Amino acid sequence: MSAPAAKVSKKELNSNHDGADETSEKEQQEAIEHIDEVQNEIDRLNEQASEEILKVEQKYNKLRQPFFQKRSELIAKIPNFWVTTFVNHPQVSALLGEEDEEALHYLTRVEVTEFEDIKSGYRIDFYFDENPYFENKVLSKEFHLNESGDPSSKSTEIKWKSGKDLTKRSSQTQNKASRKRQHEEPESFFTWFTDHSDAGADELGEVIKDDIWPNPLQYYLLLYVSLRFLIWMMKKGRERKTTTMMKRKKDWRILMKKEMKMREKKMKMMMRERKERRMKEKMTN
Repeated sequence: MSAPAAKVSKKELNSNHDGADETSEKEQQEAIEHIDEVQNEIDRLNEQASEEILKVEQKYNKLRQPFFQKRSELIAKIPNFWVTTFVNHPQVSALLGEEDEEALHYLTRVEVTEFEDIKSGYRIDFYFDENPYFENKVLSKEFHLNESGDPSSKSTEIKWKSGKDLTKRSSQTQNKASRKRQHEEPESFFTWFTDHSDAGADELGEVIKDDIWPNPLQYYLLLYVSLRFLIWMMKKGRERKTTTMMKRKKDWRILMKKEMKMREKKMKMMMRERKERRMKEKMTN
């Protein structure tokens, strides 16, 4: 008689367990619905915050303009300021061939202008003195974000002087390099003005706008500080054995490499955060 009683007890246990499962699923579903409601409120606040941040950015963007103008006037007093700044920047320097550097010696001014609503894009202007490479006095590249969130870009057509087109020369140099040597010259910096393939991921434009333009002096001074440090190390080395001096030079190079790597890491993080922010803005729009 005990066996049937045991079977009835197991059925009741299973029935209670099924009921508990149904209750648990119902509670989970209600929790998910509530989470969704709370998340909608969070998204609404995030959207509101973005609008407020945009207003603040617009306000301070206008306030910065007189200082940017004053800075440009002071930079104009320093020969080769911009080419030195670009050469000292780890990511920009990787795009510069020898002839690019020669052409950039005629670069006198760089200006970054964010459009009034900021989110819609920006323009970078490069001002040049008379030079043997092209006729243009100003080269510009603009980046736009339309209402649907699709990025695009446009730029000045470079009017190259006869035989001086660095973008074609770069292509020819690379072909020769592939046959005659392992080291290849980088693609010309000036090909950037004709590249509109992926405006939403234009790293050079973002590097100039977000890293160099806010404080170009830090990159201009990088070489100056390094040279002063090297001179100091060499003077100290005269009082010691040659081997000690060589070791200090090596330490200096290691320090410089570490510094450059840290700057590059910082830039990559900034670029990644910027892309994530753009994706969020695109989703909210």
